[in-house]
Amino acid sequence: MLGGGFLPQSANLVEGAPGTGKSTLGMQFIYNGIVKYNEPGLILTFEEFPQQYYADAASMGWDFAKLEKEGMLKIIMTSPEVSHSDLENVGGIIETYVADMGIKRVVVDSITHFERLTTDPIELRNIQYGFINALKREGLTSLLTKESATLLGESANPNSDIAFVVDSYSILRYVEIDSAVSKALLVLKMRGSNHAKDIRQYEIEPNVGIQLKEKFQGREGILSGNPRRSMADAFDEAFIK
Repeated sequence: MLGGGFLPQSANLVEGAPGTGKSTLGMQFIYNGIVKYNEPGLILTFEEFPQQYYADAASMGWDFAKLEKEGMLKIIMTSPEVSHSDLENVGGIIETYVADMGIKRVVVDSITHFERLTTDPIELRNIQYGFINALKREGLTSLLTKESATLLGESANPNSDIAFVVDSYSILRYVEIDSAVSKALLVLKMRGSNHAKDIRQYEIEPNVGIQLKEKFQGREGILSGNPRRSMADAFDEAFIK
């Protein structure tokens, strides 16, 4: 769907409601980088202690505690204020870990917390821009999670300030189909790649993480949270089949 994956040293935003799998996708991004490509990873969390990440990863079959002991992973619980200030200074903690461990990938969980630093949208955009560029200067490919307050229905705004700053923008959504809840993934934006425009179903599976399934077919209004049969599908059902 991304046309080959995230570009090196790019910033990639994943937005979704609680439980849609943003953190799981982030852990999957870090884990696969380590075990498949020998790329050490860093997780910056503003919400959870490292022990919670160990537990969440273990439930997926990923031993993050072991990877951290082996020097392939570092989980830092910090704050937007501290991390932003740290990257502005030469020889900061993050820069030191990147240099010493050869870190290539970073997950920031979540970028939403930067909104508490200021109520001025222009200043917020400058802060986000500076933070993301600092990650790029360190040679990192980043996955940034963003909270969505809406459980069902479209709330992603591709014209928001953060959308202009990042290199790719994907959304995870709950959708209701025939009185059952499914999960949907859409890539809204991807610089330098002819990304997929379709909406795909996905599930969260142990030892795998996010597992893409088939496309949503014969439905309209997927992102509204309440899809309906498309006109073409309804016509086909009524007059052809």
